[in-house]
Amino acid sequence: MKKSFHSLWGMAALGLVIACQPSPRHQPAETIGDEEQQETIDSTRYGVCGEGTSMHSLELITNDGDTLVYNYNTEEEQVVRGGLMVGDRIAVIADTDEYGEQRASLIINLTSLLGRWQSIDKNFEVLEGGTISSHVQAETNPWSSWKVLNGQLLFDRDTFDIVELGADSLYLENNYGIYVYKRQQE
Repeated sequence: MKKSFHSLWGMAALGLVIACQPSPRHQPAETIGDEEQQETIDSTRYGVCGEGTSMHSLELITNDGDTLVYNYNTEEEQVVRGGLMVGDRIAVIADTDEYGEQRASLIINLTSLLGRWQSIDKNFEVLEGGTISSHVQAETNPWSSWKVLNGQLLFDRDTFDIVELGADSLYLENNYGIYVYKRQQE
């Protein structure tokens, strides 16, 4: 009886020691929407379009104050979404080419994204600071926030690729289809 009592206390003490061991440090993962979908590290660079921007290169003055130059090839595919105007807010996805230079694979003009957009069932305004204002009273699931993450546009929990962003049109695509929005004039 004494042996089993001591064994029981020994196992309890061992369990307590194991439970109190420090676990490896992990960075807490932020979540998008629900807790099951964990956010990945954003590889997007943000800043303002600089005066040194040309037909095949973007001068980006980053949010940290650095000036970066990204080359891009407009002949291969449409890289720029929303045009490039000096002073506009820009998001860039880039990689390194075979010569070791930074090459933009996607450039999104965030200033061009701002404004009021509408389709058959949506009427919303993309506002500065990551908010969306819905203008349809009967909408069951209106979007309320937006951001760019790794070159994709997130409206709340909905994730889209920006197929086209023009002065008066916005084409978004995800697994469910392509969504076309027209800019609504104020």
